[in-house]
Amino acid sequence: MASLVLTSSLNLRFRPLSTPKPRFPTPKSLRLNSRSVIKNSVNNSDNPVNSQQHRDFNPLISQKSTFLIHSPKRDSIIVNSASPAATSTPQPQPWQGAAMKPLIASIATGVILWLVPAPDGVSRIAWQLLSIFLATIVGIITQPLPLGAVALIGLGACVLTKTLTFAAAFSAFGDPIPWLIALAFFFARGFIKTGLGNRIAYQFVSLFGSSSLGLGYSLVFSEALLAPAIPSVSARAGGIFLPLVKSLCVACGSNVGDGTEHKLGSWLMLTCFQTSVISSSMFLTAMAANPLAANLTLNTINQTIGWMDWAKAAIVPGLVSLIVVPLLLYLIYPPTVKSSPDAPKLAKEKLEKMGPMSKNELIMAGTLFLTVGLWIFGGTLNVDAVTAAILGLSVLLVTGVVTWKECLAESVAWDTLTWFAALIAMAGYLNKYGLISWFSQTVVKFVGGLGLSWQSSFGILVLLYFYSHYFFASGAAHIGAMFTAFLSVASALGTPPYLGALVLSFLSNLMGGITHYGIGSAPVFYGAGYVPLAKWWGYGFLISVVNLIIWLGVGGVWWKAIGLW
Repeated sequence: MASLVLTSSLNLRFRPLSTPKPRFPTPKSLRLNSRSVIKNSVNNSDNPVNSQQHRDFNPLISQKSTFLIHSPKRDSIIVNSASPAATSTPQPQPWQGAAMKPLIASIATGVILWLVPAPDGVSRIAWQLLSIFLATIVGIITQPLPLGAVALIGLGACVLTKTLTFAAAFSAFGDPIPWLIALAFFFARGFIKTGLGNRIAYQFVSLFGSSSLGLGYSLVFSEALLAPAIPSVSARAGGIFLPLVKSLCVACGSNVGDGTEHKLGSWLMLTCFQTSVISSSMFLTAMAANPLAANLTLNTINQTIGWMDWAKAAIVPGLVSLIVVPLLLYLIYPPTVKSSPDAPKLAKEKLEKMGPMSKNELIMAGTLFLTVGLWIFGGTLNVDAVTAAILGLSVLLVTGVVTWKECLAESVAWDTLTWFAALIAMAGYLNKYGLISWFSQTVVKFVGGLGLSWQSSFGILVLLYFYSHYFFASGAAHIGAMFTAFLSVASALGTPPYLGALVLSFLSNLMGGITHYGIGSAPVFYGAGYVPLAKWWGYGFLISVVNLIIWLGVGGVWWKAIGLW
């Protein structure tokens, strides 16, 4: 009777099967068989009834049993008791630790260099720190672990080996630049959350979005126009253009992690970064360390670099670079979406659907204007860039536009803060331990002893000054450590002193494009996640060669025309 009720309720036709009488009353239409195999999947589209439904109808069936529902080929339901062969074995958990080959390569680099005797003139502790620093750089390139973890291990090695004290190893966490970069990610969160980023992005698309190249150039020259007014490349990149570029990428369907990075995001992020170092080199007030170079020039050759002097010398090679670099990247690292003639129309429709600005958008916009205003007039008001950013974030937190929980969830911000601060600390102590001054003096003696013309000697000095930036995580640190020595030698070898000072000043910005840590805008754009590290470094080196050709070639002709040599 129970069998009839069950089969009637299920509206299924069961074939009677002969079976030994079970221990508990079981419908005749069910056959227990420990050796049988499942004939049909319970997810068969021909029968919507699943195993859970059958268990609900018959609680007497053990939970360890499985059965088959109605099949077109066989009208019986076979219930199979669990057996060792049928039990699904748990899959082994994948290894979640470090990638072994990159880890071994990183450690081997440090150990080998550690065991090599230090050159004459280099202290043992400076050599130890160099070995740990290079091992960390190899780890950051090969990424056996996330960047922050690699950098933290590097700092731990410094402390463990007594190369640095704990306070020295973690001293750069009090540096304003890593915090300014982290704060930029929190601002980007507010931009995207409120919809203000999308609104601005749609405005850009409606004006310039018929082609990806036109969209890129609109951002490049917008950033260049703001550069002389905002003396922090980190603030420009992180506080203004990273949120905007991310919103543009999302609006165009280019996201991180879903295979659409190359639609627009990869090219646009790399282009905006590489051109940010160019705009920083074009104006005395476009990068925080530029006045330091001007001050060292005055102390070394007793000549002053004024704002107009700097801009006049940089304007022609700078504009050429701003035009050439985006186009070159467009050709060698192109976005997959190059032309979208309907995009401006669609963007206008999106703007109409968005309607007027919401309260949170207005707060976000007002906070942005406040922060940018403090960045522009901070020198007059005695408010530095990171203080202005903290004030802006405080407004967003108090008004609820951004919550602290959302800030904590910005893992990229905290990861970037960790690895960038670690590199700044290690690079800073390489200078304090005398390694950089030893390197500078060695280069100076080598180049000076070659007996070349001043043009050739200066070319060698330029290349060594430029590519030694792989060892620096700050333009200011590089200028402070090497600018005076290289300018002095260049002048002694016959290079016109004022020309030498300007060229080294320009290159002190351009060299930031070779790595993802060399200038304040690098961690900001790299941290967005659109460009793999290997491509970041590879294209960084290629663009550095292009920039050197433009600035020393086109620039050299321009400087000759205006009488610098």
